[in-house]
Amino acid sequence: MLRTRFAPSPTGYLHVGGLRTALYSYLIAKQVGGKFLLRIEDTDRERFVADGTENILKSLYWAGIMPDEGVAMKGDEIKQVGDKGPYIQSERLDIYKKYAQELLDNGHAYYCFCTTERLEELRNYQQKNKLPTGYDGACLKIDPKEAKKRIDGGEKHVVRLKMPKEGETTFNDLIRGEVTFKNALVDDQVLVKSAGFPTYHLAVVGDDHLMDITHVVRGEEWISSTPKHIQLYKYFGWQAPEFAHLPLLLNPDKSKLSKRQGDVAVADYEKKGYLPEALVNFVALLGWNPGGERELFTLEELVKEFSLEKVSKAGAVFNLEKLDWFNRE
Repeated sequence: MLRTRFAPSPTGYLHVGGLRTALYSYLIAKQVGGKFLLRIEDTDRERFVADGTENILKSLYWAGIMPDEGVAMKGDEIKQVGDKGPYIQSERLDIYKKYAQELLDNGHAYYCFCTTERLEELRNYQQKNKLPTGYDGACLKIDPKEAKKRIDGGEKHVVRLKMPKEGETTFNDLIRGEVTFKNALVDDQVLVKSAGFPTYHLAVVGDDHLMDITHVVRGEEWISSTPKHIQLYKYFGWQAPEFAHLPLLLNPDKSKLSKRQGDVAVADYEKKGYLPEALVNFVALLGWNPGGERELFTLEELVKEFSLEKVSKAGAVFNLEKLDWFNRE
């Protein structure tokens, strides 16, 4: 069964770009009688917003995009529905701990004791000398027994992915076709932060596998992370899902759509009186070209017509005049 997920971080209110990601994930699942799941990725505790999850849910429900599984609204209460939970990452920390230990035990990850100052110096040096930026593997040479001793002594540390430095990683992107990265240029990513929380990279791979996700639809900013994720799937002996990386949303001046340029939260448009049908139709066409002259679709019609093959690689301009036109129609 085709299973997709939308996995936002409650570090703010649902962005229109997030609405588009959720919509596309929902559409490809519904086309084939699959399941659309909502997972909340709340491991970034520094930027956590108390009512972020509630806002994400209310905005999705307002737009008519209801999850079949995962975090859901029942009346005014936030519930978890399904047998693959918990669907909130902060409730899954023991799972990530187990997987991090497995990688360490098998030599696929290592402890890193580098200070923030050292990493900053390294980055400055690399930038100054026009070198690729990334971790230089300094802690890779530390004997595991010595590392254990330092940890027992209370030394601050993180866990890093041991990325192979030979060869290439190639994957087929459902929007961009074949994408290849030289492994030598892929960073040894931090998997577990010094406070013990997993980073996005370890958590997302573990969760997508355990929740049987077959298709991952996400923004193009995650393309460079995909080789790291594919390597983790290989290390664990798991089948990687299909990936589709969506084009950026741009302001009319072609800069990246951001809060500094005005309203970007779905709730802002709801407050201004835009109709959910208008906003959904508008974001559906930000990057997707159905072909022909037709521009007005209901959600049910989008389920029938949508295809990832017709999503552009180029950034999509967020044109408010067009949204106003949809709203009038």
